Amino acid sequence: MSVVVVGTMAFDDIETPFGKSDKIVGGSATYVAYAASNFVTPIQQVSIVGYDFPAEEMESLKQRGVVLDGVEIVPDKKSFFWSGKYHLDMNTRDTLITDLNVLMDFNPVLPESYRESEFVMLGNLMPLLQKQVILQMKKRPKLIVLDTMNFWMESAWDDLLEVIGMVDVLLVNDSEARQLTKEFSIVKAAKKILKMGPKYLIVKKGEHGALLFHESQVFFAPALPLEEVFDPTGAGDTFAGGFIGHLAKTKDISFENMKTAIIVGSAMASFCVEKFGAQRLREITKADIDARLREFVQLVNFDIALG
Repeated sequence: MSVVVVGTMAFDDIETPFGKSDKIVGGSATYVAYAASNFVTPIQQVSIVGYDFPAEEMESLKQRGVVLDGVEIVPDKKSFFWSGKYHLDMNTRDTLITDLNVLMDFNPVLPESYRESEFVMLGNLMPLLQKQVILQMKKRPKLIVLDTMNFWMESAWDDLLEVIGMVDVLLVNDSEARQLTKEFSIVKAAKKILKMGPKYLIVKKGEHGALLFHESQVFFAPALPLEEVFDPTGAGDTFAGGFIGHLAKTKDISFENMKTAIIVGSAMASFCVEKFGAQRLREITKADIDARLREFVQLVNFDIALG
């Protein structure tokens, strides 16, 4: 069961109250691929990189079952670069540098072998490019998940609304849900967003977990209370990778199974924040993931007698 993953493969330079990463590999598609490949392969990657993107990183992804036929390498330009600094609460950050570089030329073309995939993860990118990918699929995939951010709400509103209307699951954080709907209440915001087209909405709340909305149903998944949160960059993408990875592995897109997928996504995100960049995701084993999932079960498991 393959998953098409569209997004950036890039460099980040991150500063948090706990340290500085210097230039490391990042990008939405990189994080999604590292997370999802724990559950399902092949991951059919669609991205663009420059001449400076490390060959060993490509090799590391290939060894995990990530197919790079859809990754364009531009020989005379640099890869996308983002630099940011996190505040003490680790939820707010300042963007210091955004160098689009090769991203300016990105025109995703899906290889023929990708076009019948049943699961599509559209990582955070220009909405117009996300739409282009959907239109290249031979038939309607079983599940299309879309991640977006405030930047596109400010700069590509009409395109964003159009692509939101084409997908099954929308992923946003709580401030983005409010911005998208002009509603302060997340429940009211969710109702408005579900009217825009998606059947499911996931609202990420960082260290406070995630909410899943579908019709009149709501499910809440906590985040694991971690002693060390080193770097939250990529946690949302890692969450998305775990989420779609579980759904593709089980081939079950019911609300009940999405509850499990959200817990899986939260478990994967909890690894991501433990080190800079995707470093921790490269190290973890199936045993680590199973142990972390058991911690989540302990976290939310309770019996109550109503007398």
